[in-house]
Amino acid sequence: MGTLKVTNLCKTYIINKRQNNVLRNINLTIKDGEMVGVMGPSGSGKTTLLYTVSGMDSATAGKIDFFGRELTGLSANEMSQLRLEKMGFVFQQMYMLKNLSVYDNIILPAYQSPAGAHRSGREKINERAKMLMHKLGISTIAENDITEVSGGQLQRACICRSMINSPEIIFADEPTGALNKQNSIEVMEELNRINAEGTSILLVTHDMKVASKCERVLYIEDGDIREEITLGKWKATGDIRARERMLNDWLIKLGW
Repeated sequence: MGTLKVTNLCKTYIINKRQNNVLRNINLTIKDGEMVGVMGPSGSGKTTLLYTVSGMDSATAGKIDFFGRELTGLSANEMSQLRLEKMGFVFQQMYMLKNLSVYDNIILPAYQSPAGAHRSGREKINERAKMLMHKLGISTIAENDITEVSGGQLQRACICRSMINSPEIIFADEPTGALNKQNSIEVMEELNRINAEGTSILLVTHDMKVASKCERVLYIEDGDIREEITLGKWKATGDIRARERMLNDWLIKLGW
């Protein structure tokens, strides 16, 4: 059983010679196959936490044990290789290359990995991309330009891309933030399905409906995890309203 374990993580920015402590002594553990939501007011450090834990931003102090590897001592090259092969990313802004088709955007990270260096590896990557697109219901838009598809389809393509290298964990920053209600529901269904198949997910959101589908929710304020609530694994047949009520009551108690 692998885990992502963060110990005494701090992130400090110096702005106009003044120290700004964005994260203060964060301690958290994400177990293998767990889906954890992060909520908190604007400017509380949610996104900084996601970026620092994933090594996109360097930590000022503390340790990040990523499924057995200490991240804080890795070189920039080692870190980018680890991100490429072991992490998946889904953002609110759907970053995709405009000159490539949807399909080519999905396979690109895998073609940059060691498996993409030889033909048999590329054939397996192509098969995996087709399987993921089929699972997420976007096979028909494979050859489309990214400007020719809906926001919901594009975010599902981003999820396919995040899964192409079979990562240990997906980091999702407001993955439904730019979507309408129906697309939001569908994207969360896909993330829940991926999680049910064993991939860990750390998800930042301001949307209570999204957070209510997470196994555990952390509340961060002023760079510190104040409290957490355990909702348990979300089952599609379960009572989502009861989970939303439970989460809502907890958030109100925290001054949300």
